[in-house]
Amino acid sequence: MPNAPHTPRDDAGGTSGIQSAPVLSVSALNRLAREALESALPLLWVGGEISNLTRAASGHVYFTLKDANAQVRCAMWRNRAQLLPFRPENGMRVEARALVTLYEARGDYQLNVEALRPAGIGDLFEAFNRLKEKLAAEGLFDAARRRPLPRFPRGIGIVTSPAAAALRDVLVTLRRRAPHLPVVLYPTPVQGLDAAERLRAALREAGARAARDGIDLLLLVRGGGSIEDLWSFNDEMLARAIRACPLPVVVGVGHETDFTIADFAADLRAPTPTGAAELASAGWHAAHGELAALTPRLARGLQRRLETLAQSLDRAALRLVHPRERLRRAGADVTALASRLHTAMQRRLERCRYRHAALEVRLAGRKPDLLARIGRCHELARRLTLAGRSLVDAREARLTALSAHLQHLAPQAVLARGYAIARDAEGRVLRSSAAVAAGDAVSVQLAAGSLQTQVTRRQP
Repeated sequence: MPNAPHTPRDDAGGTSGIQSAPVLSVSALNRLAREALESALPLLWVGGEISNLTRAASGHVYFTLKDANAQVRCAMWRNRAQLLPFRPENGMRVEARALVTLYEARGDYQLNVEALRPAGIGDLFEAFNRLKEKLAAEGLFDAARRRPLPRFPRGIGIVTSPAAAALRDVLVTLRRRAPHLPVVLYPTPVQGLDAAERLRAALREAGARAARDGIDLLLLVRGGGSIEDLWSFNDEMLARAIRACPLPVVVGVGHETDFTIADFAADLRAPTPTGAAELASAGWHAAHGELAALTPRLARGLQRRLETLAQSLDRAALRLVHPRERLRRAGADVTALASRLHTAMQRRLERCRYRHAALEVRLAGRKPDLLARIGRCHELARRLTLAGRSLVDAREARLTALSAHLQHLAPQAVLARGYAIARDAEGRVLRSSAAVAAGDAVSVQLAAGSLQTQVTRRQP
């Protein structure tokens, strides 16, 4: 342990004088305290429940480790946090391998966490997971049950505490994005023993008064806090009240990393109260930009339409003609058309005459020579008769040869050469002596007649 500053003493053993004692700066004192803590307490494991967890943009993780009677601040640097095999959350019970130290700039006693491992889930977090699984199994969180938000809401209801910073954030955002939009506040506490019941009552009141108050969208908002602070929004009956509300409900509770049962039951979850106001006014906010973009287009379209109509009017004026002039022009057109019709008819008749003459010439050239064709038919008939006779003679000769060959191969002809066919009692042809036994009846067919015999001896 580092040595403490030495204080001079007189011969009597008392301090010599307060002016002669060395004076430490606050920085030096905190540095000595840090060194004393780090040298006296080496790396050790500390178990507790995570609360007030914050993930900085730098990647460092800050949280409080607590038990039933005490708590201690903890810091886990990015190079250690990015190696964690799990994502720490509020309410988790963990065991931290940490160095006890002191944050010199603020004089805060804290733990610098080197490693973190789960030691079980905290009671609140465990209850949260059980309720979430139960309601999910009932289908309360199904996406198909979620109602779409109106793009242009007539009015917005807000369920929150009048003193909450979340209300100010929502009002500022709505005033900036949709200042014309009426807002109705349904006040209720958002933290405390009866907060969940009061929240449910406010939701029911908003649903019952929606038509009278002129609202068609409801925001349920609250600022950030620990899991204990947000516990009212993990109430089962509150989740059911959200689903039973006749209006679409947007829930914006806590920070972006905070999740509650109300978030899952909502028709739409917003990461923050400000995000809830932005989602509710998204249609009106986008409409401003769309109108700004459409205004010059509309002006240009109107200008083009006016110019087109002006040109059409000018062309119509040019087409206006006196009736006498129109009749004169019509008469001239009829005369011209009659002349063209007469000329066309004359030309068509001439073409028909030429075509008729050409067809007569072609018909004369194609007239058949009947005497030559008759002689040709007689010659072909004679040749056909000769060919038919030759073919019949050839077929008769082939038929005679095949008949003789067939007679030669017929079974009766084979039997006539001295062969016989033996059959057993069932009429099957015998091809081997092994198929019968002594005493079996055997019929023998000859070329003329048959014999009924009995086997007396068998030879292989």
